[in-house]
Amino acid sequence: MSFRPRYTGLIERYRDFLPLSDDARIISLGEGDTPLIRLNNIPKELPAEVAIYVKYEGLNPTGSFKDRGMTMAITKTVAAGNHAVICASTGNTSASAAAYAARAGLIAFVIIPEGKIAQGKLAQAMMHGAVIIQIEGNFDDGMQIVKEVSSQAPVEIVNSINPFRLQGQKTAAFEIIEELGRAPDYHCLPLGNAGNISAYWMGYTQFYQEGIVTKRPKMCAYQASGAAPFLRGHPVINPETVATAIRIGNPQSWDLAWAAQRESGGWFDEFSDEEILAAQKLLAVKEGIFCEPASAISIAGALRDVKSGKIPAGSVITCTLTGHGLKDPDTAIKQSTGPVIKVKATLTEVKQAILANLENLK
Repeated sequence: MSFRPRYTGLIERYRDFLPLSDDARIISLGEGDTPLIRLNNIPKELPAEVAIYVKYEGLNPTGSFKDRGMTMAITKTVAAGNHAVICASTGNTSASAAAYAARAGLIAFVIIPEGKIAQGKLAQAMMHGAVIIQIEGNFDDGMQIVKEVSSQAPVEIVNSINPFRLQGQKTAAFEIIEELGRAPDYHCLPLGNAGNISAYWMGYTQFYQEGIVTKRPKMCAYQASGAAPFLRGHPVINPETVATAIRIGNPQSWDLAWAAQRESGGWFDEFSDEEILAAQKLLAVKEGIFCEPASAISIAGALRDVKSGKIPAGSVITCTLTGHGLKDPDTAIKQSTGPVIKVKATLTEVKQAILANLENLK
């Protein structure tokens, strides 16, 4: 019997495709290699037969896709001899930066918008020992401050304007191609700061140029209606949405995202908070997959576009689920309708409760 070699992270796996010196000290928590799960139940309710897969990035070490880019950003920071990093964050970036900085022995400064970050994400950054700076403003305000501070203090920015972040994130496209044996026809994903669509397109394009695949997918990205600068054609001053991970009004990868959309022949669209939460619940109840609200917008988009015929029958679709549902437990609990039944600790009462609920299902 042969055993699979121990997985040591995406940099080691894809080193030949990444801009890194051979002697670099790699900072890794075993990120990447996340599941590509084919949906079984939801597609049965669609008018056209399609194959929908979800790339479950919530199973990265800190629970989001940000770890892919952070392993590269922190590795390059260490190689450059820097000792501190900084980021503005709606939550996932702060959690990832704090964890990887801790792994590397660096100091992490995290700027977060007051009252605009899910508690699960804030808890992570705090537990990893980051210096939390809470501002009276939104993510876009924080991002502007970070860019200004980095020019006046010895700190390395690890937001997605750091080019090595996208280099790490592009590896998700590599993994999808390897598992499918081809590129998907359509790739659907949330659109916030726009680094992820840019990174996926970079990855698909690299494997296409290397001759590993013969086509690239159409890139389809979706925004919350209250935070939809790509749909409005200009920055949104006060973005608002329950999907905190994409509550961004002035995306930093604006030009790269537009290029990915145009070059791929894809599109942008928007959804209300109610539609986003409905997709999150649908995925959890029908498929057993729990993602944060922002992630669910990729499913909402894929389903709408299949129903409208925009995505034709026979298509292979991949959807990025950017973060785990436990990142924002409060939002999940608020929309959960499952009853909590209180009974005495007796066989009779427990059995009666079970039978009564089974009867209601008929």
